[in-house]
Amino acid sequence: MIANIRLLHTIIICIIFIIIYKPSINFLNHDSNIFINSIFFVSLHSDFRHKPMYRYIVTLLALAVLTTACQRTAVVDEYNIIPEPVYKIQKARSFKLTSRTKFCFENIGQNTPTAKYITSSLRHMHIRPAFVGTPKRDCITFSINDSANTAIGNEGYLLQISPDGIIISANTEAGIFYAFQTFSQMLPPDIGNRSYNSIILPECTILDYPRFAWRGSHLDVSQHYFTVKQIKRHLDLMAAHKLNKFHWHLTGNQGWRLAIEKYPRLTDESTYRNVQTGTHSDRVEKTNDNNGCYDGEYYTKKDVAEIIEYATQRNIEVIPQIELPSHCRAALTAYPELACDNPYNSATNEATDTKDAICLGNEQATKFSIDVIDEIADMFQSDYIHIGGCKPQNKDWTHCTKCCTHMHNLQLSSEKDLLNWFVSSIEKHLATKGKHLMVWDDPAGLHNLSTSTVVIAWDGDTNTFNTALRGNPLISTNSKYCSLECYQTDTAYHPTAASGCITLRQAYQYNPTPSQLTENAQSYIQGAICMLWTDHVNSYSEAEYQLLPRMCALAECFWTPEDRKDWHRFQRKIEVHKQRMTAYGHNCCPGSFKPIVTTTPNGNSLTVTIESEVYGSYVYYTIDGSEPTPNSPLYTAPLCLPKGTQLRTLTYAHGEPHEGIYSFEL
Repeated sequence: MIANIRLLHTIIICIIFIIIYKPSINFLNHDSNIFINSIFFVSLHSDFRHKPMYRYIVTLLALAVLTTACQRTAVVDEYNIIPEPVYKIQKARSFKLTSRTKFCFENIGQNTPTAKYITSSLRHMHIRPAFVGTPKRDCITFSINDSANTAIGNEGYLLQISPDGIIISANTEAGIFYAFQTFSQMLPPDIGNRSYNSIILPECTILDYPRFAWRGSHLDVSQHYFTVKQIKRHLDLMAAHKLNKFHWHLTGNQGWRLAIEKYPRLTDESTYRNVQTGTHSDRVEKTNDNNGCYDGEYYTKKDVAEIIEYATQRNIEVIPQIELPSHCRAALTAYPELACDNPYNSATNEATDTKDAICLGNEQATKFSIDVIDEIADMFQSDYIHIGGCKPQNKDWTHCTKCCTHMHNLQLSSEKDLLNWFVSSIEKHLATKGKHLMVWDDPAGLHNLSTSTVVIAWDGDTNTFNTALRGNPLISTNSKYCSLECYQTDTAYHPTAASGCITLRQAYQYNPTPSQLTENAQSYIQGAICMLWTDHVNSYSEAEYQLLPRMCALAECFWTPEDRKDWHRFQRKIEVHKQRMTAYGHNCCPGSFKPIVTTTPNGNSLTVTIESEVYGSYVYYTIDGSEPTPNSPLYTAPLCLPKGTQLRTLTYAHGEPHEGIYSFEL
C-alpha cells in the first residue's frame, strides 16, 4: 500500500513538472529526453520504487532536466546565409524565439505543399509550431503579398526580424519557400541535432531574389544507382541552397536506370554493371551468379512519381536525361539489333571495338527512340527532355551500310548531318507533345534546330559564346568550375576522383556569363548547373563528399549578383555552414589545406604571399629546406625571399595539422 502511494506520488510530481515546464520541454534535446525517460524508469521499475532513496533519485533527475532546459539558450551573433542575399542589414536589437512564439500563415492555407514543408521542417529542428489565425506579437508570419512586389519577382522575398516578431512576405509560395530556407540558416548551425529553450536572433532586414531563373544540379545515376531515399536527400540539399532544376541522368553506356514498358529488356538486362572496378567503365552481361559484383537497380514509374512529388513540394523541376543517339551501350546490350551492321558485342572491353550509338539507318532504332521518349514524356511533368545529342565516340555511322544508304536517300553529306537530322526529328516530335528538347553544346548537332531547344554549354566559354550567337536558350556549366567529380584537394588526401582539381575557391570564381559575351548574347543565358558524374563514386556518402561544399559555392554563383559575391566573406560563412550540414548528417569535404602561394617580383627578390583556402587555418613555414613544425615561423605577413628559395609549409587548423608538408620552388 505504501509502495503504491509512493508510486502515485512520483507520477503526480512528474506530471506537474511536465505541465509547468512544457514550454521548455518543447525545445529539449535528446539528452533531456533521456533524463525524462530515466525519471519514469526509476519511478516504475520494481527494483527502485520500494527503496527509501528512490524519491531522492527522482528529485535529482528532475532537477537535472530543469537545469538542462533552462540552459538551452542560443545567441546568434551573425547571419551566415548561403547563397548570400541581394540585400541584408543587421541591426542592434533582437527577437527571442521560444516555444511560446506562434506561427501564422497569412493568405496561405496550412495544407498547401509549402506550408506542410515548413511545418515538417520546423519539427525536424525540434520546434513544435503553434499556429494562430492572424498575426500578433511574438509571431512568425508567412504572407503572400496582396499586391505583387515587382522588385522581388516570382522567387524573391522580404524577411524582416524585429523585437516584436518576424514577417516573411513574397509574391508566390516559391518565394515563401526560399525565405524559409534563409530563415533556417539564421538559426544555430547545430539545430539539426540539438534543441534549444530559446534562440536570440538579431534584428535584420533581407530583400532577396535570384540572379538566374535556372539553378540546376545534375546527378548521374547511370554509372552509380542511388535509392529513392538518397535521391530525396539530394533534393533536400538542392532546396537548402535554392537550386530548382534537377537534371536526372538516367541512362548511359554503363547502365539504363528507367523502366520502359515497351522495352522491358532495358531493365532486365541493362541495369547490371560491375561495381567492383571502381571506375564503372566496363559493361558486363547479366549472370545468374553475380557474387555481389552487379547492382541491377532501376527506377519504376511509381518511383518516378514519388520523386517528382517530393521535388515539386520543394519547388524543384525534375528534368529527365537519357542518352540518344550515342552513349547507348547499355541499351544495345539489351537490344543488339538496334546497333549498326555488326551486332553489339557486350563482352568486349576494347573501346575501339565497342559500338555506342544506335543505327540511324535502321527504322527499328528510330521507332525505339520515339517510343522511349513518348513514355518518358508521359512520366515526367517537366517541359524539357534532355537527350544528350552527342555524336558517337567511334565512326559507327560512316562504316554502317544502313546509315550510309540513309544519308544518301536524305542527301546528307556526313555523319554530322545525319546527327543533325536525328536531333531535329526528335525536337519536332517533342513539340507535338508540348515538350522542349535539351541537348549538349555539340556544334555538330546544333544547326537547323529551332530556338526553343535549350542548349547546355559545358566545354568552356568558346562554346558558350557560339551558342549564344545562335539565339538558343543557354544553360552554362563550364567544366573548369562545375564538374564536381574532379578532385577538390590534393590527390593524396582525397578519395579517388576524376582527373583534374577544382578547389572550393576555384568553384566560387565561376561566372555563368563570360566576359567576352555581348549584353545581347548574355540575355540568352538562363542559368547554370553544377555537375556530378559518378565514374568514381561508390556510395551516396561519396557523392555528397564530392558535392559539398563546392555545391554551396556554385549555388551562390547562381543566385547572388556577381557584384555581391565576396570570397573572404564566403570563406568565413562556409565554415559555419559545414557545421550545419554535418549536424544534418551530410558528408562534407573539409576543404583543401594546400596553401595558395603567390609571388610578385620585387627587385632581385620576390614578395611571397601565403593564403589558406580554409578560414581559420594557419601556416608554419621554413626556407632552409628543413621540415616545418609548430616551432617553425608562423606566416603572418608577406615575405621577401630570394628567387630559387625552397618554401616548405605545414597547415594547422583547430589545433591539428592537416594534410602534409608542401614544397614550393620560388
